Amino acid sequence: MLFMKGSPEEPQCGFSRKVVDILKEYDVKFGSFDILTDNEVREGLKKFSNWPTYPQLYCKGELIGGSDIVIAMHEGGELTEVFKDHGIESPHTSEAKVTESDVGKGGISDSSGLSATLTSRLEGLINLGSVMLFMKGKPDEPKCGFSRKVVDILREEKVDFKSFDILSDEEVRQGLKVYSNWSSYPQLYIKGELIGGSDIVLEMQKSGELTNVLAEKGIIPKQTLEDCLKKLITSSPVMLFMKGTPDAPKCGFSSKVVNALNEEGVEFGSFDILSDEEVRQGLKTFSNWPTFPQLYYKGELMGGCDIVMELRDNGELKSTLSE
Repeated sequence: MLFMKGSPEEPQCGFSRKVVDILKEYDVKFGSFDILTDNEVREGLKKFSNWPTYPQLYCKGELIGGSDIVIAMHEGGELTEVFKDHGIESPHTSEAKVTESDVGKGGISDSSGLSATLTSRLEGLINLGSVMLFMKGKPDEPKCGFSRKVVDILREEKVDFKSFDILSDEEVRQGLKVYSNWSSYPQLYIKGELIGGSDIVLEMQKSGELTNVLAEKGIIPKQTLEDCLKKLITSSPVMLFMKGTPDAPKCGFSSKVVNALNEEGVEFGSFDILSDEEVRQGLKTFSNWPTFPQLYYKGELMGGCDIVMELRDNGELKSTLSE
């Protein structure tokens, strides 16, 4: 599906014309939509795809990219591989068909056609991280929709991963295809083992298999700041986030709250927000409370110094913290 300016017969910009010409060269059947005819679609698709320009080419519902990427994939032979991998017939793909025995899911081929130096380099890159993604572009700036999808999935799984931009090194780009016996990108490896490309990773996520594989390989989801804050807040029934420690408060407000809790005989845990800037700033956003100290009871924010003092003066502090 091509979202373009104009129609295939009458493109309204050179970039759209170029992509149309490439698709016609592949003799691929494709649908098209003239984004000049509907501004709501035109602007909405930019946000939906997180891609600011046109044309935009989709294959089986996945964004491939714009004209620059399509041209680069065409010139590098990867467009043929994308069509082939997605079962889209064209004279190019029919000539390049392989049997199931030629390409095994996650299989490593005999890499004897590669030099020992390149093989060693590829193995080093594959084992650079427990989870390694060979992609087009970088995680924050993917250069194709398939790479973007795998990055999104790994982030949803809260997995720490390393990546390599195969557009930055043609030797690695071509060599890894031979080494892994996998003809397209992205390629995801876990603990040195090829998992597959975007379609396989997406299917594994939907079925829950990806989570299981990560667990079996000992890949622990990274803890987000929000997870960390929730754990700290609930680490004690009464929890005080303060400046300094109960024995050595670093501000008068924190000192007042500590004294009030001690006077009422309330046992409490504490965290010195001066010791961790990430927690200090994160908790302000998490609690929507801009200052410290902050007192929590059973995971719920009670308030700051003024509220604690008011509860104490009204004789309600101890009873409130024991409900």
